[in-house]
Amino acid sequence: MEEYEFHEEEFTTQFNGRTLLRILEQVKPYWPKLLGFVLLVSLVSFLDSYFTFLSKRIIDEGILGRDREALRSIVTLYGSLILVQAVGVFGFIYLTGILGERVRYDLRRRLFNHLQDLSLSYFNRTPVGWIMSRVTSDTDRIAELVTWGMLDVTWGIMNIVAATYFMFRINASLALIVFASIPVLVVVAALFKRKILTEYREVRRLNSKITGTYAENITGVRVTKALGREKENLREFQQLSGSMYRAGYRAAWLSALFLPAVQLISAFAVAAVVWYGGLEQRVGDMTIGGIQAFFSYITFMLWPIQEMARVYAEMQQSIASAERVFSLIDAVPDISDRRDAEDPGTVTGDIIFDHVDFYYEADEPVLSDFNLHVRQGETIALVGPTGGGKSTIVNLLCRFFEPRNGAIRMAGRDYREWTLHGIQSRIGIVLQTPHLFSGSIRENIRYGRLNATDEEVETAARVAGAHDFITTLAEGYDEEVGEGGNLLSVGQKQLISLARAVLADPEIFIMDEATSSVDTLTEALIQKGMDALMEGRTSFVIAHRLSTIKRADRILVIEQGRIKEMGSHAQLIRARGHYYRLYTQQFRSQLERAYESEYGDGNGHVLQPAT
Repeated sequence: MEEYEFHEEEFTTQFNGRTLLRILEQVKPYWPKLLGFVLLVSLVSFLDSYFTFLSKRIIDEGILGRDREALRSIVTLYGSLILVQAVGVFGFIYLTGILGERVRYDLRRRLFNHLQDLSLSYFNRTPVGWIMSRVTSDTDRIAELVTWGMLDVTWGIMNIVAATYFMFRINASLALIVFASIPVLVVVAALFKRKILTEYREVRRLNSKITGTYAENITGVRVTKALGREKENLREFQQLSGSMYRAGYRAAWLSALFLPAVQLISAFAVAAVVWYGGLEQRVGDMTIGGIQAFFSYITFMLWPIQEMARVYAEMQQSIASAERVFSLIDAVPDISDRRDAEDPGTVTGDIIFDHVDFYYEADEPVLSDFNLHVRQGETIALVGPTGGGKSTIVNLLCRFFEPRNGAIRMAGRDYREWTLHGIQSRIGIVLQTPHLFSGSIRENIRYGRLNATDEEVETAARVAGAHDFITTLAEGYDEEVGEGGNLLSVGQKQLISLARAVLADPEIFIMDEATSSVDTLTEALIQKGMDALMEGRTSFVIAHRLSTIKRADRILVIEQGRIKEMGSHAQLIRARGHYYRLYTQQFRSQLERAYESEYGDGNGHVLQPAT
């Protein structure tokens, strides 16, 4: 199959609030906690402003007014409210933490579930690193925004509202002077908005590429070392990380410039209050406590605006992350169930490829007018050159892809009338490069049927020919296989993969080049397990070693998406056509290798045997 070049979606520098609303929707299921959070933050914020008002009264009434009774009552009230505020702070921080973890958990679970539903073609064209970046770092940013970001915004808004109320209560003229600075702050924020968002989007885009490069270099470390690609890979990685550094630097520079601009505006507001408040105090319209309170309220009003400016800069990062997370969530599977799709109950019966056309790319057909009738219980072997269409045939059978034209029928019905799960859960596959999951051998075999007993797992391993090597391991069936099964040999992984398929007890069985990378002894074990598994089942075998398919009911020679020859091994050998040439060429190569192994000098030269 041809490879796809991945092009990440580019997002514009404008957003209409839809993305932000989708972010906020993540906390909708937890609205009682959210309501409690907002109430507690509002209470704590109001108390902050009220404490300043009480400080004004302490100065004006208690200290300057020399009213001890008033001072005692105000201080008692102050102390009592401090305890209330402490409880409120504990409550909203606790709820913030809970909301953050719930949002992070929900997003990752939703992404993981959605990834299970996406078609195979999506993973063929999308780098693993890009997906991992969405599921990990980007969901973290969203969770941070809807919790701690929301906390800062709510706190700031309530501080502004409470400070405004008390400022107008103390002196309306001074309050209006402070308010005159707010439109200037809004204009400054609008000027910085576009540039900051642009740079953070570039940071997120490059971060995805870097994560992908990490993943590829780690998984392909053996190839890298074998080909001596370390310096070249480092150079490519440095280019990517350098570009991300420059984009991050520009974003940080803009954010750093934004905050001093806000602080400068705040300083002008303080200067205006000092000048005008001093005049008012001289004519008796302002008290010392009132001027002191105004200084605090300016901080309460403009400091939250500065903090929200910081949150706004971080929000740009979160929106850039959210756009990518939601683009993954919004990805539509290329193949999905019809509304009236049914579970087939069974897929036993004849399989018919009826005038099937298939393309990976629009102008390059892989299968053209492909026809094939497979009888129930028949074993079909597919051979031919690489890229001829063998894997495409079994991928279509598994409904990883669907025909562009024509139909595939199972048990007399178009398989698109059945559910994807109903078909795929009844097909067993053993791949050329088997994949094992981190865990024990027992857990990997049981992956074929999760409710299987230990006895059933062992029976499947015996049928597949894996039991003998498993029992030689220190931990037996509880031996850890490592990530991807890298603690086992290729042949051992293949035998476990075969045991997994045996345990799943599929109705249709597919072997895709399963013996091409193993030694002759292991090949014999795998072949024995294959014979046991294929008995009575409809089976498809993609073969590299033609010696493994002699007993197939029919052998199909596939070239350029068409059947060039078809028949049993004996029939095709007698026909002396494509299969005959493939078989004799491979047999001759095996003899030459065996001869060189026995009589060679180790340097590619064959010595004459002694007579």
